[in-house]
Amino acid sequence: MPLTPAEMDELMDRHFAFEMADDIDGVLATLAPDAEHDIVGAPDGPTVGHIQTRPTCEQVFADLAGERVETLHRHYGQNCLTDESLWIGRSVGSPLGIPDLNHPLRFRILHVMEFDDAGLITRENVWLDHLAITAQLTNDQQMTKISDLKGTDR
Repeated sequence: MPLTPAEMDELMDRHFAFEMADDIDGVLATLAPDAEHDIVGAPDGPTVGHIQTRPTCEQVFADLAGERVETLHRHYGQNCLTDESLWIGRSVGSPLGIPDLNHPLRFRILHVMEFDDAGLITRENVWLDHLAITAQLTNDQQMTKISDLKGTDR
C-alpha cells in the first residue's frame, strides 16, 4: 500500500534528524539495502547499497556539521517526495574541496526521494546549492560587507 504524505514527512524528518546528529548507522537504516544514493555532482557519482554509501556519508559528515534543516516546500507523488529545504550549519572540513574550518553555512538543498511500501528510501538524489556554499567559503569578507549593508545576519 502506498505511503501517505504524513508517513513520507515522518520518514524524511527522521532521515534529516540522523543527518544532523552525524549518525551514519541511523541514516543507513532509513535506506533500503540496495538504495541508490546520489549527491549530484559528487566526484564518485552515485552509490548503491549501504556498503558503498557509508564512505559518502562519512565524507559529508567530516566536511559539514548540520544544526538544522528547515523545510521550505514538499511535493508528493506515489511513494516519492521532492523536498526543498534550507540547510543550516558549519563547515568543519573541506566542503566541495574548499578547506575551511568552523565557518557558518546556509544553503538550499533539494532532495528527490523514492520509498518502498515498507517506508525505506530506495532512491535519494540530492542537489546542493554549490554557488552559495562556494561564495560563503571563499568570499567571507565580501559577504560580511553585503550583510552589514543590508543589516542582516548571515
